[in-house]
Amino acid sequence: MEGFSGPKRKMNIALNGFKFGIVLAILVGPVFFTIIQTSIERGFWKGLIVALGVSVSDTFCVMIAYFGLSHLITKPEFRLQLAYIGGSILVLFALYYLFIKSRRNTTQAYEEQTEKPHYRYFFKGFVINGFSPSVIMFWVGTISIASVDFGYTEGRQFLLFFSALLVTVLATDIMKAYLAGKLRSFVTPRVLRIMNFVLGAVLLVFGARLILLAKSF
Repeated sequence: MEGFSGPKRKMNIALNGFKFGIVLAILVGPVFFTIIQTSIERGFWKGLIVALGVSVSDTFCVMIAYFGLSHLITKPEFRLQLAYIGGSILVLFALYYLFIKSRRNTTQAYEEQTEKPHYRYFFKGFVINGFSPSVIMFWVGTISIASVDFGYTEGRQFLLFFSALLVTVLATDIMKAYLAGKLRSFVTPRVLRIMNFVLGAVLLVFGARLILLAKSF
């Protein structure tokens, strides 16, 4: 087998990272709906900031798993606490979208587009993605596959693999935000209210599922 310095070996590692990134990108979850909703309601750049928050969250999860803290994920008490915390956060977001955003008169808000600090959009993406045990478990499993199945044992191999993976996910999230942002001119205030309700319902389902099934994690 070629060493890490071989161009074919590097290409193969990057390609595997790209494949895993595509798999993660097509998974439909609360992050997907959050990026779409934000982009349509607030525009591409706000959706982009949400996507950046998600990307930083993913990077943080990879670092936790890689630097030896992944053993905590295997402990039932840790997964239980994480599920309760993550589920509660998702439920709070859901209640906000269900009972505030979806009922608010969006006509004036949509026309004036009152600006919010950018960090709020970043924080939204980071929190919704980062406090989901399934996301952390995904990265722990991916590291296991990379090390056992692919035989990546060197730090540089992991760096190239996860760099390709994370860049792929970020690129697809940006594409989602861009395409959704193009639909803004076709979205009426009534459609916005419906979208906020749908987003709230999706977040509520994921949050309630985490709490109800916490002991199974």
